[in-house]
Amino acid sequence: MPILQWASEYRRDQATSDLVAAMIVTVMLIPQSLAYAVLAGLPAQVGLYASILPLVAYTIFGTSQTLSVGPMAVTSLMTAAALTPIADPGTATYLTGALILALLSGVMLTLMGVFRLGFLANFLSHPVISGFMTASAIIIIASQLKHILGVEEYGQNLLVMGRSLLDHLDNTNPESLAIGIGTLAFLWLARSHLESWLVRWGLSPAWSRVLSKTAPLIAVILSILAGWGLNLDAAGVRLVGDIPSGLPSLVVPDFGGPLWGELGTSALLISIVGFVGSVSAGQTLAAKRRQRIDPNQELIGLGTANLASGLSGGMPVTAGLSRSVVNFDAGAKTQAAGAYAAVGIALATLFLTPAIAWLPRATLASTIIIAVVTLIDLKTLRTTWRYSKSDFGAMLATILLTLVHSVEAGIIAGVALSIGLFLYRTSRPHCAVVGRVPGTEHFRNVLRYDVELCPRVTFLRVDESLYFANARFLEETVLDLVNRESELRDLVLMCPAVNLIDASALESLETINERLRDAGVRLHLSEIKGPVMDRLKETELLAHLGGTVFLSTFDAWQTLTGHRQALDKTA
Repeated sequence: MPILQWASEYRRDQATSDLVAAMIVTVMLIPQSLAYAVLAGLPAQVGLYASILPLVAYTIFGTSQTLSVGPMAVTSLMTAAALTPIADPGTATYLTGALILALLSGVMLTLMGVFRLGFLANFLSHPVISGFMTASAIIIIASQLKHILGVEEYGQNLLVMGRSLLDHLDNTNPESLAIGIGTLAFLWLARSHLESWLVRWGLSPAWSRVLSKTAPLIAVILSILAGWGLNLDAAGVRLVGDIPSGLPSLVVPDFGGPLWGELGTSALLISIVGFVGSVSAGQTLAAKRRQRIDPNQELIGLGTANLASGLSGGMPVTAGLSRSVVNFDAGAKTQAAGAYAAVGIALATLFLTPAIAWLPRATLASTIIIAVVTLIDLKTLRTTWRYSKSDFGAMLATILLTLVHSVEAGIIAGVALSIGLFLYRTSRPHCAVVGRVPGTEHFRNVLRYDVELCPRVTFLRVDESLYFANARFLEETVLDLVNRESELRDLVLMCPAVNLIDASALESLETINERLRDAGVRLHLSEIKGPVMDRLKETELLAHLGGTVFLSTFDAWQTLTGHRQALDKTA
């Protein structure tokens, strides 16, 4: 429990800073929690429930001083995508499914943290994550247009949503459209210019940056007043509706139901995507204060937060970058700021729900659209295309499958393609015949530099670790080289980039050694790293090696080409 490390030294000045930050984050978290619950197809109060106990749990188990945990846009979309095929939104099964997703995610994340499996998140490459976020943002925006237009819409991918919107376009509600466009314009202006306006009016840059984040709450308050004062419900504007007041009660779903098995894969994907985003945000903010976070402990922090959410009527949660940045800029000093924010959300759940009932859904939709539009990252798409066509292919496949099929298909395809491309690239490692740069101890590729060569000795550099996927490729490369060079008597395998030699690669090296011996060629090794040499000493390869293990390639060159003897005679 990281809280045991910092709570004993907690000071009054830290408490003051944390309280101020908590008040600002609470103002931002209320509209976001409502909006992301609606995005997930859940009642608005579920978003509030997911912002109380999870914050307390993360305060106890999390390591970041500034991360703010709660519902997030992408995880909300993934929640809706997982539950919609199983049940209709608003039904008891749908609500139970959300609780089970949170509990499953909590168990998975916590176990991953206990067994220190944070490295699994590395299987999501940056291009894949960027492509998934871009496609998810587009789908989220498309899914919210129905609330702005005030029409019915269905579907979980862009094609179905687009067709549904076109079919119902004639039923657009003018009042909802006006509220949606007006809110979008207000929030866009606030995001683009409010901070600079506040600075121009004499406010400090830090406070201007923080207060500009409160624009969604202002939009919510104005919309509630309009909904109540103008009786927008009678004009056909869809409102949030009645929300039960009071704190959430502890809920334990039936552990024997079929939903647990059906939602396992979705929970795993939600867990990994949420963890990657959370750790990225946490490391970014921690670096600004020259602090660090523990990724494995973060798994436990997020896991317990999701467990708390699932047991208190919530939904899957993770740490949001935008809220965390606000928490950071507002001056949060410790994780206690999250607990204070939980108190603020609890008070809102107790006393503000009657007012929230008058909130137009078009306002929440506009809040979501403004929040996720920054996730659309076309710059990375262009950069990846110029730098790596294979990574671009994985990124594009992720985007297209997410848009036209489902979010799960997109992320699974992205991960599979990333791993497949890695295996393909490393299965054919770059191997170069090198020679000595005249007058130096350096060796370079014969195709790139003018180097010294010896027909009896060949130096082959392998630029990859050796494992099962490239073991056979190394055999073929070496034997092809031997067949081409009839005068060859010594082959030096340079291993400066080899960090691992697994059992398959060891067997291949033994085979290479035997075949070279049969051909009258000695196999030598050079620049073997310490950990790799420790493993090789436990095998029979070194005892049967036809040649020698050299500390450096220059040492091998001096010995095998006769230069060492010439130097000794000169001396």
